[in-house]
Amino acid sequence: MPQQSRISATSERPQPGPPLPPAERKRTHRWLWAAAIVLLIAGAIAIARRTTQTSPQRTAASPPPAVPIRTATARKGDIDIHVSALGTVTPVYTVNVTSRVTGAITNVSYREGQRVYNGDLLLEIDPRPFLAALTQAEGQLAHDQASLKEAEIDVDRYQSAYQRNAIAKQQVDDQQQVVHQFQGTVENDQGQVENAKLNVGYCRITSPIDGRVGLRLVDPGNIVQANGTAPLLVITQLEPMTVIFSVSEDYLPEIQAHFRDRRRMEVLALDRAQQKKLATGYLLTLDNQIDPSTGTVKLRARFSNQDDALFPNQFVNASLLVDTQHGVTLLPTAAIQRNAQGAYVYLVKPDQTVAMRSIMVNITENDKAAVTGVNPGDVVAADNFDKLQDGTKVQVGAASQGDTPSQSNSQGVVP
Repeated sequence: MPQQSRISATSERPQPGPPLPPAERKRTHRWLWAAAIVLLIAGAIAIARRTTQTSPQRTAASPPPAVPIRTATARKGDIDIHVSALGTVTPVYTVNVTSRVTGAITNVSYREGQRVYNGDLLLEIDPRPFLAALTQAEGQLAHDQASLKEAEIDVDRYQSAYQRNAIAKQQVDDQQQVVHQFQGTVENDQGQVENAKLNVGYCRITSPIDGRVGLRLVDPGNIVQANGTAPLLVITQLEPMTVIFSVSEDYLPEIQAHFRDRRRMEVLALDRAQQKKLATGYLLTLDNQIDPSTGTVKLRARFSNQDDALFPNQFVNASLLVDTQHGVTLLPTAAIQRNAQGAYVYLVKPDQTVAMRSIMVNITENDKAAVTGVNPGDVVAADNFDKLQDGTKVQVGAASQGDTPSQSNSQGVVP
């Protein structure tokens, strides 16, 4: 019996089936890997959705970062009102030197571009023909002077004879007239001598003014004509120098008031870009009539030009000081913005936010402006305007360059 029961138990245990073929085993492994990949993708999507749902809540909860800015402070000061115009540098004197005698040039005593002074020798013309003429004139003068002396002696003799009743009165009178004739002849000879001396002196051409010589126009050996139209050289005075420019006739009353009060009006000479100051001078005079075609009047300003900053016929920008406004509110022009409604600034409030403030610009110059709408001491933004709007939180950095309290006087022009 025990042996039968063991046999029955063994016969009831399930027997393992036959092994799977290799192709089915590979297919099973593929399905397992595919299921694992699907589970990983589903987990990543769930995590991304959870992050997306929670990120707006976090963003809304955190405030935006503050915008870093530099600032400028409005201050009280004075500003000059200038009128700008295009001007031409014009020398006080320009001399075209010509010869007053005809002859050959024997010497050129100057260098091109040389500074010369009144009386300096420039050119020499052969003086020998004029020295010969001078000798002839002096000889004729000596001859006529001797004849005059002889006639005067004869007059004395005739008068003595007349007193002794030896001759008639007519002979004395005739001899006196001969003396007068010789006196006229001697005076004419003296004029001839002086003229010959002048011609000899004209052989030495000297500078009539202080100035600078231009390029050489004639060489030694050339024959020059007396009072020719072509100059032998040109001399231009450089110190002082003047600038001629035109301003609108609207400024004429203010200019005339300064002349009546004998007050000098400052004039600045600037370069073409109006960035560099070349010289500082004063208004010398104005023209006697207004140009009806342009409605402007010509002015002439004088500059010492000791550093030769101004050159003849140079184009410069002249800036005429017509008035000065005192106690106005000044701001750097870099802090002023403009839109369709006008000019405005971003005022920095105590809570480190900015507020747009409309202003009125009255006078501007290179880096300063006189404005109304802000008070001295107000702090305004000076950069990063594209990131600012009403209520923007800011982080204040350094003050704007050029906004120093020591600059209490600016130079401006009417906008």
